[in-house]
Amino acid sequence: MDPAGFTPYPLEQVHRLIEPGPVLLVSTFDGQRANLMTNGFNMPVSHEPPLIGLIVGPWDHSHAALRESGQCVLAIPSVDLAEQVVDVGNTSGRDTDKWSRFGFTPVPAATVDAPLVAECFANLECTVADDRLADNHHLWILRAERAWIDLGRRGAGEFHHRGDGTFSANATTVDLRHRMTKWQYLTQP
Repeated sequence: MDPAGFTPYPLEQVHRLIEPGPVLLVSTFDGQRANLMTNGFNMPVSHEPPLIGLIVGPWDHSHAALRESGQCVLAIPSVDLAEQVVDVGNTSGRDTDKWSRFGFTPVPAATVDAPLVAECFANLECTVADDRLADNHHLWILRAERAWIDLGRRGAGEFHHRGDGTFSANATTVDLRHRMTKWQYLTQP
């Protein structure tokens, strides 16, 4: 029996309801060349230390570089880059230099070998903090070692994959910092 007013939803599409984080470009370096991949399965895990969960599986060319180096950069693009970012995700780095093909600029990072993405408004230099779930569930726990932001490039804000080829973009900001009494320390500049 269905609860009043609700329709059953396919379990294999549940991720579409709770897509947690923004679409990211993941930059890796395998010791010879840098690669980019698009990622829509990510989430914050901890404030302190700053931990991020990221799904990267063996089907991704970047998987081997992440496994071997234990490092990556999570670059957050604004919605004006959405078409380029989707195209990066539809191309394999095995046979394509995605940086030049899609017009992204690698910038040397401070603490990791993978480059930052100049066109993205934020870049997080990360190391693998925990890979115990990577083999069975493809979930990597990353620690942000350095974070960079260029507010001038933020544009219209980040965007989120809805799991079916459609995206939502951050548009209106609702400022409720004054109501965040339990977490007030996180709302301070």
